Amino acid sequence: MSYSWHHQRRFNAFTNFCQQKFGERIQKLSINAGFTCPNRDGTVSTGGCIYCNNAAFNPSYCSPEKSITQQINEGIEFHAVRYRRADKYLAYFQSYSNTHAPLDLLKIKFEEALQHPAIIGLVIGTRPDCVDNDKLDYLLQLSRKCFISVEYGVESCYNKTLEKLNRGHNFEQSVAAIEATAQRKIHTGIHLIFGLPGESREEMMQEASILSKLPVSTIKFHQLQIIKNTSLEAMFRTKPEQFHIFKLDEYIDFIIDFCELLNPSIMIERFTAEVPPAFHVTGGFGLLRTDQILQKIEKRMEERNTWQGRSYL
Repeated sequence: MSYSWHHQRRFNAFTNFCQQKFGERIQKLSINAGFTCPNRDGTVSTGGCIYCNNAAFNPSYCSPEKSITQQINEGIEFHAVRYRRADKYLAYFQSYSNTHAPLDLLKIKFEEALQHPAIIGLVIGTRPDCVDNDKLDYLLQLSRKCFISVEYGVESCYNKTLEKLNRGHNFEQSVAAIEATAQRKIHTGIHLIFGLPGESREEMMQEASILSKLPVSTIKFHQLQIIKNTSLEAMFRTKPEQFHIFKLDEYIDFIIDFCELLNPSIMIERFTAEVPPAFHVTGGFGLLRTDQILQKIEKRMEERNTWQGRSYL
């Protein structure tokens, strides 16, 4: 079968896009640039998102006390030991909201990363309420020189859920930020979490149709995990019956069902999330790593003879 994404995997894989675009393996290097979030510093709220503990996904070399350059150098060393070696890297501004600062400060941080000879672009994780025209116009200028991706934490399409999560923004703001970014031809990524309290399977499936109508470049899926030292952990321990924690086989079939409904032009960057065992309460898939789960998802797609967008209308 021939797919619109010009490779033979049964979903539109972002890794294959990178191979085609850059001609070789590309590795992301996480950076903690010392930013915070508007729902932590009182701009819109305090306490942060109820599921968030940044320490759970920050690599050991990431620290805001280190310069951007030092974090990049240590990140290259870290990945050379842990993973296959890459020669080109994307600086991934990951911790907290990486456009929640004055534009002049953003320029200093981003341009220090781009001055490193191994860095060919930026991935900027942020919130939809932390961008404006001036910031997006600046990122547009950068995108004419190198690869720029802006990743928005959408998490849910339902305002009732976003309020429960203490996100401090609504879905309409997500739509506005996605459209404003995509209008500038900037690579636009989003995050989505499955299993959030109060959302039914039907509501989660409906998100495929909602998001398919938006100009999204890439999407990352997360199954809900309960992380230690979060407000969500306290909620889970008090009322576990309000949560649906996916089992592995159930999640594999669920995510394939979802992908069948998803616009095939949207690249999938990740199907699952994982955190170190020390931070984990529940919601993970044992000792399986994300690449092992990916293999199971692709095998199940083959068994079902299905693919991303099969039922997309």
